[in-house]
Amino acid sequence: MVTFMLRGLAAALVVLSTTVASPAHATETLPLTDAVERLPLGTESRDGYTRDSFRHWNAGQDPADGCHTRAEVLLHEAVEPPTVGAGCRLEGGSWFSYYDGVTVTSASGLDIDHMVPLAEAWDSGASAWSAQRREAYANDQGQEASLVAVTARSNRSKADQDPAQWLPPAADVHCRYAGDWVATKLRWTLTTDDTELAALRELAGDCPLQNVAYEPAA
Repeated sequence: MVTFMLRGLAAALVVLSTTVASPAHATETLPLTDAVERLPLGTESRDGYTRDSFRHWNAGQDPADGCHTRAEVLLHEAVEPPTVGAGCRLEGGSWFSYYDGVTVTSASGLDIDHMVPLAEAWDSGASAWSAQRREAYANDQGQEASLVAVTARSNRSKADQDPAQWLPPAADVHCRYAGDWVATKLRWTLTTDDTELAALRELAGDCPLQNVAYEPAA
């Protein structure tokens, strides 16, 4: 009888060990130079791209708060919190646009930049995703680097360019920007082309102290 009970307990423990898993998406941190080498190389294509392929802004992380993704990012990144009015209207507050080192005191003067632009994401693998995954990408608040509040001027200057074509006007943030770009591509398993990879390698060589932290998207 005791032997039977022990066997039963052992079997239960085996079942428990297979059903209780460790966290599936742990954050990984590594030097920028190493992170760049993890980027998969691919041939990019913009065939079939439209901005409407990425639904944004949606109801955000907390649909009950009445704020869509753009407003939630603004609230999260505010240096001085704005007042939230009816319909999640933001009044007052201040933000620091790290691309150009500018302090902004009106939410209307800010864009929420997709670190890796939607068109670049499409080129790099998102064209094969489902509509739901593209929506998740366009509204990703699960990683600090993915969406960033910056001046409308700097965001529109960047447009859909990669780091081989555009870097922030503030030269002292180039290491951070490269790290944020690489973190986003690794998070979403997006590819890089030869020119982009060469530019990122050059940036990484100038940024020996820059680390990249990313968590693979679900």
